[in-house]
Amino acid sequence: MRVLGISAFYHDSAAALVDDGEIVAAAQEERFTRKKYDARYPRNAIAYCLEQAGIGLDKVDRVAFYDKPFLKFERLLETYVSFAPRGFASFRMALPLWLREKLFQKPLLVGELKREEPGFDWENRLLFSEHHLSHAASAFYPSPFARAAVLTLDGVGEWATTAVAIGDGRQLAIHKEIHFPHSLGLLYSAFTYHTGFRVNSGEYKLMGLAPYGTPRFVQVIRDHLIDLKPDGSFRLNLDYFDYCTGLTMTNARFDALFGGKPRQPHELLEQRHMDMAASVQAVLEEAVLRLTADVARETECRNLCLAGGVALNCVANGKVLREGRFDNIWIQPAAGDAGGALGAALAAFHLQGGGERTVQGPLDAMKGGYLGPSFDQDEIERRLTAAGARFTSLDQEAMLETVAGALADGQAVGWFQGRMEFGPRALGNRSILADPRNPATQKTLNLKVKYRESFRPFAPSVLREHAPRWFDLAVDSPYMLLVTTVAEQHRKTMTTEEQALFGIDKLNVVRSTVPAITHVDYSARVQTVHRETNPLYHALVSRFHALTGCPILVNTSFNIRSEPVVCTPEDAFRCFMGCEIDMLVVGNAVLRKQDQDPALRVDYRDSFEQD
Repeated sequence: MRVLGISAFYHDSAAALVDDGEIVAAAQEERFTRKKYDARYPRNAIAYCLEQAGIGLDKVDRVAFYDKPFLKFERLLETYVSFAPRGFASFRMALPLWLREKLFQKPLLVGELKREEPGFDWENRLLFSEHHLSHAASAFYPSPFARAAVLTLDGVGEWATTAVAIGDGRQLAIHKEIHFPHSLGLLYSAFTYHTGFRVNSGEYKLMGLAPYGTPRFVQVIRDHLIDLKPDGSFRLNLDYFDYCTGLTMTNARFDALFGGKPRQPHELLEQRHMDMAASVQAVLEEAVLRLTADVARETECRNLCLAGGVALNCVANGKVLREGRFDNIWIQPAAGDAGGALGAALAAFHLQGGGERTVQGPLDAMKGGYLGPSFDQDEIERRLTAAGARFTSLDQEAMLETVAGALADGQAVGWFQGRMEFGPRALGNRSILADPRNPATQKTLNLKVKYRESFRPFAPSVLREHAPRWFDLAVDSPYMLLVTTVAEQHRKTMTTEEQALFGIDKLNVVRSTVPAITHVDYSARVQTVHRETNPLYHALVSRFHALTGCPILVNTSFNIRSEPVVCTPEDAFRCFMGCEIDMLVVGNAVLRKQDQDPALRVDYRDSFEQD
């Protein structure tokens, strides 16, 4: 049974194809359209999934959409009615959009599917899953567990913002929920908004900013914004928020509580903003830890799966792991709305279709997250030649030696190999790589390659077999979704003057033998590299290790700020020519910046809406 899953119309649309329970392909629409978080119908992602399987839509048995639009519309109406007459301006703006596009998503979907296959039998082949069930399915079914508790947390689905499910074999059922407007995701997004970052995309910036601050507002948040119970259930005080009926996340009472108006994107970050970030991060972690403790007690499960946008908060995930209430934790790498497409397809296969489940343990069923398009060497060379690139094609051994040597010499390398990753993280196939030992690497990559905020940390890719000697981590972290600390033996002792620094002044202090991936609190968002899922990337890190004694590379996504991760060789070459990367490697084709035609250098930073 083949099932095509679709998420669309809200945030980060995507498509995924499942064939008898096996994940064949999955991709976000943004990678093809080059519009970050593209929410439109994922026409290109669907076409890719079908092409990867070598079939047309007529060979797909079911199409599953990741949530139920009518339930969302019910929530919209009930919310506005309950707050009336407040919020009429927002209601007047939202209702026409809902009536024109979102309420009638079923005929819109049917129309799009009929464009591909005019005889599409939508009455029998089109299914709708619930939002948090899609998230839960995306986490449980690909996991390596026969039985597990599943916790999903995000802004809001139809009504649910938090859900607990239990998966057992092919069965999966939600047991309890917390409903809108009470939402950890929306609480965190309110602080994202107030500190000057974009809601639904800037939350990871807030998480990265938190270690620069002091959590001095924790009690203010607990006293005024959230009533957090011992079991992790919670209620928000809506007197301080405007997301139910207004056009912003927070209001004047929120501003007064924290001593200032929301920061505008062009304004400098102040210590107050860093302290707010540290404080809401601490409250989020406390809430998640209470929730997971209650889940462990109630379900008696020793395995935990996580999904939903809040599950991308890898700092909180690391705290859950270290608390030790579960033997094993598995997090869906596409934890946000994109992953809902995969979850809808898996739910349709196992729950509606009755398909049996084969547990992939000890490895999971996500194939390392490498579920997107790939290009063979002949096609790579044709595409690069057409783009005007100048390159040398080497055999694989020579290519690996060349790249490892360039990295050891301090060069930044664009690394484009194999199938593109599904989800927000680059995991060694669409990555920019660098030497973590160089103290200048973080600043250079942020300011000259990524063109992004200087405070943003970079993640390490470490050979799995060496991870415990470099990080306080004894488990796999293949999807870069767990934060831990650099091992004590690799840390550097800070001077009294360095320890007294505050805020951004902490940035340039060398804290370890791998300073480029060591955050200001000695933390790191670790990716463990496995030979089984990515032998080529494992070989490259191994060559670097042989040259330098360091089994780690800096790994950041191959894109500039506000651009989606590169998808095609042309995307990679354009990014290479638009920033200060020294070398580009696409397949076995090696490109050096000094060999390229200077006329092809283009500053395209203004091509993307700033996130």
